[in-house]
Amino acid sequence: MAARFGVFTPQGWRMDLREIADPIEKYEAMTTVAKVADEGIWDSVWLYDHFHTVPTPELEATFECWTATATLARDTTRVKIGQMVSCMGYRNPALYAKIASTVDVASHGRLYAGIGAGWYEHEWRAFGYEWTDTPTRMKRFREGVEIIHAMWTEDYPAYQGRHVHIDEPINEPKSAQAGRKIPLWIGGGGEQVTLKLVAQYGDACNISGDNETLTRKLGVLRGHCESVGRDYNEIVKSAQFRVHLIEPGADPEKATAATRGDFIPFERYQNDYIIGTEDDIRREIERLIGCGMDYIIIVIARAGYEPDLVRHVGSLVQPYT
Repeated sequence: MAARFGVFTPQGWRMDLREIADPIEKYEAMTTVAKVADEGIWDSVWLYDHFHTVPTPELEATFECWTATATLARDTTRVKIGQMVSCMGYRNPALYAKIASTVDVASHGRLYAGIGAGWYEHEWRAFGYEWTDTPTRMKRFREGVEIIHAMWTEDYPAYQGRHVHIDEPINEPKSAQAGRKIPLWIGGGGEQVTLKLVAQYGDACNISGDNETLTRKLGVLRGHCESVGRDYNEIVKSAQFRVHLIEPGADPEKATAATRGDFIPFERYQNDYIIGTEDDIRREIERLIGCGMDYIIIVIARAGYEPDLVRHVGSLVQPYT
């Protein structure tokens, strides 16, 4: 089975621009990665929707997701631009739909619009958003997805939910092309809410886990599709992984020391990234494809400082396309 591939741009959120001092140079490093991806095999470039760094909030750059999406749409010509994923709690869903429609036109129809329920409690509270329990966030998420879908498919949508509502807002143009809906990527593997929303409204899902987890969740998605009369095969099944490429025989802790600095313990970094060789990348790709994933998005450590890594990893994924 062939797959398509996307690559994350360094945005600051994962402390991936901290070695660059000047803020303009930081932004241009992000843009450069997108431009390199625009050259070749990569189908898309991706951004996170976060305001503070991880694993801890530091006084470091984190560029806002949709502002950056819009600029990258104008700095590239071929690749799709997506968010993995936008947080429903950070923008009114009708406003989200309007922003996405504008950016889709600005990109000449190259937008992948990602959406998720959100999880970063510290960030919500720091920016003044109301943090609620998971059931409440998921109810708001469901209502928000339904509003977004209506904003992209109806001329005068009306919706009265328990948490959010709209009263016939006009959203024109809805996308770059009349009659074409922006692809909605729904992130998360919740089996009772999220995957059901994928079956009803999503064009793609994004889930993670070991082989057993991925197989089970795709089976749940297939069941939801059958329940609502949706063709399971028309939904993109995506996953992501992070890689720090090292030479065979290199010491992983020493090889990642500069990237981790004093902020990220090796144990944490080792859990978050595949610290490995080209063969390790190939094995992870083959694992995900074997589980039924047809779209793989990769975080490449140090791409902001060494953009040729994007070309190199692109050469590794090309045989699987």
